[in-house]
Amino acid sequence: MDMELRKKTKKRGLKRFINSFKYSIEGIIYAFKKEQNMTVHVIVCITVIALGILLKISYFEWLICFILFGLVIATELINTSIEALVDLVSPKYHPLAKIAKDTAAGAVLVFALVALISGIMIFLPKILNFL
Repeated sequence: MDMELRKKTKKRGLKRFINSFKYSIEGIIYAFKKEQNMTVHVIVCITVIALGILLKISYFEWLICFILFGLVIATELINTSIEALVDLVSPKYHPLAKIAKDTAAGAVLVFALVALISGIMIFLPKILNFL
């Protein structure tokens, strides 16, 4: 589709705006139901929230946690969309399809590891003081 045709077919309006939220929520629900790692990320988020309440982490520490929650979950959603698109355009095995899927999964892993290390830095001293 060329850019002129895309501009002509791209609609605007309140109904489209509201539907965009509906479609976004459908995507999140799909990922939560179908992607095992998304379930793991959500369980970790819930656990961190409970631990944060118990250990009374600071406002700034909450801010860091929620930014990291969002980054990990958003990256997992992007990974899911890349995997679906690759499966659509390359249903048979192809080395480039593997690279696309593996690097997208790698991006999630990088954010998850950053979140884990940040979580350790926030929570370990508080857990040690608690004990």
